[in-house]
Amino acid sequence: MGNNSDEDKYDDKYIGGFLAGLLFFAGLLLGVVLGAGAMLLLAPQSGKKTRKQIRRKGRKVRKQAAKAVKHKAAQVHDKANHVTTSIYEQVEELQQRGQDMVDDQKERWESVIEAGKTAVQG
Repeated sequence: MGNNSDEDKYDDKYIGGFLAGLLFFAGLLLGVVLGAGAMLLLAPQSGKKTRKQIRRKGRKVRKQAAKAVKHKAAQVHDKANHVTTSIYEQVEELQQRGQDMVDDQKERWESVIEAGKTAVQG
């Protein structure tokens, strides 16, 4: 059981670190977008050219963000599957241990029950 607690702590650390990394990435992405927007708005060129450039950069950033989100979602999905599998394995192990205990008790008390039946009949 102690080992499972260590796994839970590791899972919590992993998920916490993952979320912190995701937040950092989101902040970094937001900074890039805002910086690029400010750069384009302050560039010494025509408005038409600037708007076209903003659209192009926006599409590029949107594609990169979608790709990054898709990748992170896949990681979260994989981790959730790992945790779910681990829980199912632990449940199965506990069920088996419970059944083993019941079987041991049956064997232990079987001779006592038979002796009691004999005494009542005899």
